[in-house]
Order: sequence, then C-alpha cells, then structure tokens
Amino acid sequence: MTATPKVLVFAGSARKASLNKKLARLAAESLQQQGVEATFIDLADFEMPIYDGDWEDTNGLPENAKKLKKLFLEHQGLLIAAPEYNSSMTPLLKNTLDWVSRTETDDEPSLSAYRGKVAALVATSPGGFGGLRGLIPLRMMLENIQVMVIPQQLAVAKGFEAFDASGALANPGVKQQLDSVTASLAAVLKKLA
Repeated sequence: MTATPKVLVFAGSARKASLNKKLARLAAESLQQQGVEATFIDLADFEMPIYDGDWEDTNGLPENAKKLKKLFLEHQGLLIAAPEYNSSMTPLLKNTLDWVSRTETDDEPSLSAYRGKVAALVATSPGGFGGLRGLIPLRMMLENIQVMVIPQQLAVAKGFEAFDASGALANPGVKQQLDSVTASLAAVLKKLA
C-alpha cells in the first residue's frame, strides 16, 4: 500500500483578511475530502527579505526559507491560491518561490524542492476576472522550474461576494468547481504514488 499523498496549501498573500487565504483553506478541506493529506500554511508566518544574491552570499538562506523548503520537500503536491497584482503574481509569492529554489549545499541538486511536484492553481479577486491574469505567469514560472501544473484551475470573480458569513463559498457551482480542481490534483498524485 502506498502512502497518502501530501499537498502543501498556501495563498500568495500575507494579509489577515485575504480572500485567497479563505479560498486556500477551503481547498485544503476539499483535498482532505479527496483522500489526500493537506497542510495549510500562512506565508505571514515565514517572513523573509527580498531575494538578493549578495545577501544570500553573506548570510546564507534565511531560517524561514529553510523551514519552507523542508515543507516543500515533505509534500508531493502544491495548491496555491494566488492573488493578482497588476496582472501578475504577488511579490510575496515570487519571493517565496525564489528563496525555496535556492540550494544549501554544493551537492544538493538544483530545484530539489520543486522536481517532481504536481501543482494546482486557484485564485479569487474582487474584479471580474477573479485573478485569472495572475495565474498565467505563475503557471509559466512553475513549469519552468520543473513543477507539473494540472490544466484545470479556478478563478473566482467578485471575491468580496464569493464567500458567505461562515467563510464557505456562497455559490454551490463555484464549490463544485473547486472540488473538481482538488479531485484532479488528488487523482494525479495518487496515480504517481
């Protein structure tokens, strides 16, 4: 019997009231229902400087980058709820992915935290596109660093209206779409296991 696949779930925002954190938490619950182990983390708990090669040469990897990299290595999948900033990914998300990509030792393979990972992308925003434009550069970056991103994704428009008072998705159709994305991710991970 193979081990249950593990998915690391996070939003590309540190804001306490982030709509994408709400969506990420719901995605983690949905993944659990799909029979995979989901670990939700908040990037606000992993503060790091802006990536700078000179800073890295002087100081090495920040402790929070090491902690995040360990989490990435312990999970076979990623589910990222990605806010859209000016038609792209957030600086926090890009910085996080950059720091996690760095090697700690000369014998460590490059991109070790990403090789063989499978990812799903979701987003929400107050606008009509639901953060869709920000998923395009994120998908491109992840695929370039050897992450397999499943084709199915979700962008939830009018994010301030998308959640009910309890934090659940207000529209049952959108909930079904989220479950479909998590089911696809879970199915791929189970096949690979």
